[in-house]
Amino acid sequence: MKLVSLLSNGLDSPVASYIMSMRGADVTLLHLDNRPYTDDRSIESVNMLVERLREVTGKELPLYMAPHGENQARIHESCEPGYQCVMCKRVMQKTAREFSKMIGASGIIMGDSLGQVASQTLRNLKSENTGLDYTVVRPLIGMDKLEIIEIAKEIGTFDISIRPTDGCTIVPIKPVTEASVEKIGTFESVVDTDALARTTAEAAVRIS
Repeated sequence: MKLVSLLSNGLDSPVASYIMSMRGADVTLLHLDNRPYTDDRSIESVNMLVERLREVTGKELPLYMAPHGENQARIHESCEPGYQCVMCKRVMQKTAREFSKMIGASGIIMGDSLGQVASQTLRNLKSENTGLDYTVVRPLIGMDKLEIIEIAKEIGTFDISIRPTDGCTIVPIKPVTEASVEKIGTFESVVDTDALARTTAEAAVRIS
């Protein structure tokens, strides 16, 4: 079972990657570089997380990186501000889908945990996945934050994930929590997220 894991510098996605790797998946890591809407420290943290995951799993875990900042800018220009995070995750998942097809993987791994942040409400998760038509594995979906933190500490990723960075500077003040599938369809009549995803996936480069 070959899977692509969308890896950020946060707490959740490294734990999700670890869990699926230890359950026998052949995991390839894909980081979408959010600069200029974050800083270089986030990239440093991602590289540190990958090294730690390789140590704790004993597996290769190839790391690829692709540019995502331009996608964020296109979304910001064309969509309602509150939909920035939902549309961002749609593009990210579509990018991971296209990249998965390129390398012969059969699905993608996400670090979503139900209800922890605005983009992870049940309604938003449904909206983010509408029309994706691809397998998405969410090993953390029923865990609370304390459970995820406990695993992160056990595997040695916690201290790396909490290193200070600028975070995502394009996150809206009031992100939508009950995204409308109809509105997403309207936004995607202006922003071709499938085209963005294909371009981004094709730009992915192996880092380590």
